[in-house]
Amino acid sequence: MTYVESKTERIRPQQFHETVGVEDWRVVGEGACAYFRTGSFAVGAQFVQAISGIPGIEDDHPDVDVRQEGVIVRLITVTDDYYGMTERHIELARQISAVARTLDMLADPSVVQTVQVTIDALAAPDVVAFWRALLGYQDRANSGEDLIDPRRRGAPFYFQQMDAPRPQRNRVHVDVWVPYDQAEARIAAALAAGGRLVNDADAPSNWVLADPEGNEACVGVAGPPEPATALP
Repeated sequence: MTYVESKTERIRPQQFHETVGVEDWRVVGEGACAYFRTGSFAVGAQFVQAISGIPGIEDDHPDVDVRQEGVIVRLITVTDDYYGMTERHIELARQISAVARTLDMLADPSVVQTVQVTIDALAAPDVVAFWRALLGYQDRANSGEDLIDPRRRGAPFYFQQMDAPRPQRNRVHVDVWVPYDQAEARIAAALAAGGRLVNDADAPSNWVLADPEGNEACVGVAGPPEPATALP
């Protein structure tokens, strides 16, 4: 395998998190993300200009959202058959963080999150076709159960196959993907605000919560690193 080929090898979120030098970044539902505080739009624009000069960035360019108070950078590969991360994103994340440090921009991983809308469907192909047309979305990597905004602006939609109707339960809910080290605090805040825990069977990767009227939402975590093993 050549060096270039090795850098495009697909990786899982846990592998990214366990790599040294990417502490500014967190993998959520839509790739590896970092939030850098700028304090002004001008500094954010300067940052974007600087990272545009990173060698090879045209091959796997990041998504960048510039606001007055900060910049969100997202790393993800989008092809016809893959929607995820590669080894190349590890080095790119390190280089982007290095640029941020030269501009005295501090990373705040706690700000990172993505939101997904999930719809339970009995006739999934028909339901997916409707939402694809309505939203102007496209299939995610040839998936028949995921839709994404081709311009990566809006929340993705996921369609969960149902075998039978479920009376008295909502058919649409929101999935909130948060950093692995923020899930506990986010869940605690939701419970303190009147929510309740419905199911934690898939913790520490997923929790199902409900608001005071029973509307459900899921909190998801992508690939938390393995806990450190204590020395004997």
